[in-house]
Amino acid sequence: MRVTADDLPAIRGKYVPHAEMSAFTWFRVGGPADVLFSPADEDDLAFFLKNLDSAVPVYPVGVGSNLLVRDGGVRGVVIRLGAPFGKIEIDGLKVTAGAAALDAQVAKRAAAASVAGLEFYRGVPGTIGGALRMNAGAYDGETKDVLVEAVAFDRQGERQVLSVADLKYSYRHCGAGGDLIFTSATFEGRAGETIAIEERMNEIMARREASQPIRERTGGSTFANPDAALSGGRKSWQLIDEIGGRGRIVGDAQMSEQHCNFMINRGNAKASDLETLGESVRRDVADRTGVNLRWEIRRVGDAIEGAL
Repeated sequence: MRVTADDLPAIRGKYVPHAEMSAFTWFRVGGPADVLFSPADEDDLAFFLKNLDSAVPVYPVGVGSNLLVRDGGVRGVVIRLGAPFGKIEIDGLKVTAGAAALDAQVAKRAAAASVAGLEFYRGVPGTIGGALRMNAGAYDGETKDVLVEAVAFDRQGERQVLSVADLKYSYRHCGAGGDLIFTSATFEGRAGETIAIEERMNEIMARREASQPIRERTGGSTFANPDAALSGGRKSWQLIDEIGGRGRIVGDAQMSEQHCNFMINRGNAKASDLETLGESVRRDVADRTGVNLRWEIRRVGDAIEGAL
């Protein structure tokens, strides 16, 4: 069902009807959301959720670094946390960050305070909210390694403080309720030297730039790496290479020549091009190797009939 702002609770934040989601994703594709909601603060978010019709779907998004919005757009409300949720505070070795804080900024702020252990976030695109939702990680570190607790709101608007155990993390997966909307997290690092931490982050960025198409319209890793026991130790990119998927093109979407587990929009791709490309790679990998790749990119919204 389609939703309008008139169907929604009176909030202190902002509603934007027919919000063009292509402006909020790194792929720069996707149809409009019925309504985009930017809450003023946690209380505003809680009020919205408590008074929202339970039949209305909600979709929290960050900066859209790992998101594919389908061409038909999103029915319901997209919740995008803004500046009030982007604060970063440091107390000793503990770093508390809002869900809208960029992962890279959290790493930089920790480094400036001589807090080591969060360097891997320098190489993770997106926000802390997304990192919490998928146990994001890179370069020998992941969210569960440094997380102390996370704050989230459920669909009833109830505030929850969740431990690492509560979140039931595994590789690129959070086992907690899918309806949770994260608003902040507290991490704990270890004492370090700012110069050494910054050197480590510079190394991470050099490796990332050399191996990934970070200057393209991309969505990060398309598929999570499969269980090594099932794949014979091969990572997703190796399986894609094995079936000749590097450089594969559908419309204006392409599996990157530089890193074939990254899809790129060469300029005029539709969301359907990207999803069709990814599904064709998944199908061929499964058929030829027996390994089922799992999407790491989050896909939301409606496809246009006949597009896939």
